[in-house]
Amino acid sequence: MKTHTKETQNELTPENALDILKEGNIRFVNNIKANRNLLEQVNETSIGQFPYATILSCIDSRTSAELIFDLGLGDILSIRIAGNILNEDILGSMELACKISGSKLIVVLGHTKCGAIEGACNNIVMGNITNLLNKIKPAIEIETSTINNRNGHNKSFVENVTINNVFITVKKIKEQSPILVEMEQSGQIKIIGGLYNLETGQVSFYE
Repeated sequence: MKTHTKETQNELTPENALDILKEGNIRFVNNIKANRNLLEQVNETSIGQFPYATILSCIDSRTSAELIFDLGLGDILSIRIAGNILNEDILGSMELACKISGSKLIVVLGHTKCGAIEGACNNIVMGNITNLLNKIKPAIEIETSTINNRNGHNKSFVENVTINNVFITVKKIKEQSPILVEMEQSGQIKIIGGLYNLETGQVSFYE
């Protein structure tokens, strides 16, 4: 597997970038790694990087995008924060990733059994965690299918909130970044969501 160059990055469409992630996840699930020389990639990327995707995911140690999509150095720009929430700095990072670094795809990647989502569902109040979890509350409010046991111990409730949170974050990106919206409308990028299953290793994309 070769390191991406400016030329190969330019040739990729947003759909191509998504296909690469899908193929990488299939390899991961089947415990097959692409043949790549990481030390060689260290040298090749020392003069520049040409990533084709940007992934906003959680800080959970089990959800490393580089691993679950079987990626090499220089392939993606990775943004990680508990609960894969959005703020001004993360939005600026996405604009930098796409407008300046040439990324073709933004994926907001949630995951099952997310501690941040569970914490928000349990209404945890603790230091700076409180403000972070408050950003997840809108995803709880629009979950109306669960009447009883609306807490972090209810697996289906937590998963529903997790998926809501992904869609809300995607929506916020499009509402708050004219730069990214313009790029998507012109076909330069795609902005989508996804869910990583901790039990199976599979990623479901919401295109």
